[in-house]
Amino acid sequence: MKRVAVTGAAGRVGTLLRPLLRSHVEHLRLIDLEEPAGLGENEHFVKADLANVDEATAALEDIDGIVHLAGIASGIDMNAILQANVLGTYNLYEAARINKIPRVVYASSNHATGFYPRGQFVSPLDPMRPDSPYGLSKCWGELVAGLYYDTSGIRSLSIRIGNAGTYPNSERSVAIWISARDLAQLVRIGLSHPSIAATVVYGVSDTDEKWWDNELAARLGYQPQDRPRDHARIEQGSEGPVALAFQGGGFCEINHDGTIRMRDAEGLAESLEMVP
Repeated sequence: MKRVAVTGAAGRVGTLLRPLLRSHVEHLRLIDLEEPAGLGENEHFVKADLANVDEATAALEDIDGIVHLAGIASGIDMNAILQANVLGTYNLYEAARINKIPRVVYASSNHATGFYPRGQFVSPLDPMRPDSPYGLSKCWGELVAGLYYDTSGIRSLSIRIGNAGTYPNSERSVAIWISARDLAQLVRIGLSHPSIAATVVYGVSDTDEKWWDNELAARLGYQPQDRPRDHARIEQGSEGPVALAFQGGGFCEINHDGTIRMRDAEGLAESLEMVP
């Protein structure tokens, strides 16, 4: 990839990734509503609102691949999520189709499957179980990626990012943390691997706490370099019983009534106690 666009480039993940991506491409186009700090020699900023398809299409002209990080990463304001995460992602793929851009790396999230119990080994092939409006919007994005492969041949790697903070700050984040250089490695795989169609992997470093089956990422060549426990700085804090029960943590508490429910692969209640 010679010319790559990064949406949401001024955000936390975009700021971490840019130094690790710009040395691998000739040109890095940074798309956001605010100009990122410290532009490199081969970086160029374009202001665009992806909720406007015409702005998205213009911003993505003459681009070979896209790293789509833009969106609202938390909160329950559904109107804002619909604009940024749902409409913005749809418009991005439509702009990619119009501009004949063959590749997208989509920043999905572990919150697309956050209502799986902790300790359950989850594969990208298992059904989605979003834990919040945010997680629901990431499920939408993965489905949009599939639609645009089937209709337009746009190849996408959807990375269900665990925790992309500077360091793991809780036991949950130790289980799901991914370093910037490991995430950059997955992004480069997504921009180049010939076998990707509409592929989903988990974005996690070499953690001891195996919540996710990431064998597909390994088959694509992913070899994480960092161990979350080595970088951990555990901070004081407590999680409620709902957060502790599920992989999504605190996101699972959004609008939750406090009754912990489990279901099996067929969607049936796992215990007679849970059947009305």
